[in-house]
Amino acid sequence: MKSFLLSALIFLMALTYTQAQDTFSIVGADSATREVGSAGASCVDLFSAGITDIGFLGDLLPDTGAINTQAYYLAANQNNARARMREGLTPVQIINWLAMNDVQGNSTRRQYGIVGFSGNEVSAAGFTGANCDNYKNHKTGNINGIYYSIQGNILLGQLVIDSMESRFRNAEGDLACRLMAALQGAKMVGADTRCTTDGTSSLFAFIKVAQPTDSYGNPSFFLGVRTHDNAHIEPIDSLQSIFDAQHLCETTTVFENRKIDLKIFPDPARNEIEVRFGEALIGALFVISDQFGRPLLHGNVSEVSQKIDITKLASGLYVLQVGQANYQRFLKY
Repeated sequence: MKSFLLSALIFLMALTYTQAQDTFSIVGADSATREVGSAGASCVDLFSAGITDIGFLGDLLPDTGAINTQAYYLAANQNNARARMREGLTPVQIINWLAMNDVQGNSTRRQYGIVGFSGNEVSAAGFTGANCDNYKNHKTGNINGIYYSIQGNILLGQLVIDSMESRFRNAEGDLACRLMAALQGAKMVGADTRCTTDGTSSLFAFIKVAQPTDSYGNPSFFLGVRTHDNAHIEPIDSLQSIFDAQHLCETTTVFENRKIDLKIFPDPARNEIEVRFGEALIGALFVISDQFGRPLLHGNVSEVSQKIDITKLASGLYVLQVGQANYQRFLKY
């Protein structure tokens, strides 16, 4: 009897961990290659939760679509979403079905991101329940025939989602490269606010992409990193190192020129800085963070030479990051 009670307790503890996790993620589908992919991260210690499948929230159906199920995650909801996709429902139809048929009758706590093919057409849809933990939101879009849905809860703010989208849209290379870039967009201290004291964005991160000829459950590209709570290891950086060793992303002369174009003056500054971005960066997202990686100001590049008000910043060292990888340090006195 005691053994049974202990087993039940362990099961309930694991279930609690599973339901409480999943913070920021992205799904994508490429209409040209028909690749589907998923990437995400969260501030949950998977070692303590006893979870070995780092990418469990992302469900890839080769040549069909991708589903990210998160926020009080339930495998049964994910299974239902997969079944609806196999029936031929579109991402919007799947989400509408899930909202009406939640396993526990409470879709207000769930969050979904779905992309899928309907013949040669591709679409994306997202869902954020009203009772997901703040900050929560989702965003869908497409670029060059690649459709995506980005979603997150327990976030530092909208900046996390916007930065992920900006990196995804401005990345060079295939779907895997774009997904990895999106994760880098969320690499800020406390992106998942529970990880603020750890000094990281999250505790685990993953990326996976399925080719149209892959079998279900065996994507040809799958990488993941999980870290312990209080280890103070940034999993997105660890994942990037593994990614770079296994996958090559294209670069262009324009991308290299972006690093040269970024100039800030005066330095040190007092009330504002003027930044010369260069035409290649117009439309990109910029973020100003402190020396600990905490984002404080953000906006979009609207002109080649742009002034930014920094009166609210205290004296110190700051980092301006633009687009996919550009950054420049400056001082305020």
